[in-house]
Amino acid sequence: MDDELHRHFNSELRSMGAFLDGRVMYELMAAFWPTADQDPLSTPPMAEFAQIWRDMPKIVYSRTLDRAEWNARVVRDVVVDEVMTLKEQPGGDLALSGSDLAATFRHLGLIDEYRVYVHPVLVGRGKPLFQAADDTTSLQLLDTRAFGNGVVLLRYGVDPGAGDAEGR
Repeated sequence: MDDELHRHFNSELRSMGAFLDGRVMYELMAAFWPTADQDPLSTPPMAEFAQIWRDMPKIVYSRTLDRAEWNARVVRDVVVDEVMTLKEQPGGDLALSGSDLAATFRHLGLIDEYRVYVHPVLVGRGKPLFQAADDTTSLQLLDTRAFGNGVVLLRYGVDPGAGDAEGR
């Protein structure tokens, strides 16, 4: 990730109301970002994000984690009514991270927008971005943006009128 892309992420994420993470994503972030701005090798955008990450309220969805630090709280299960209440609160959109958590949110119809960043790298293995599902979600392209390093942002809104393959 270069400085241009990192500044973009900082701008986008600074305005969020909270970060919603699965356990694995939270643990990866918590292992580096709390003190990244103290590392002399950190770039200015990295140092800026460290502050954003520390200050941002975080909800960690986990059945195994007992507690979370850095302005975070642990929630055991995704409950639709609780997420809808979070979405209605002022303060910005909610940033969702972690493929397992995203699959759960998708299945429950809790995602309004997808921001997919395509990096110019082919990876032969790893966890897929979108897990297998029995239904489809219709999307509308809202915006695109190409970055100097070859990354392309594809921003899609969920088309609420289209329903899915099962007629929901």
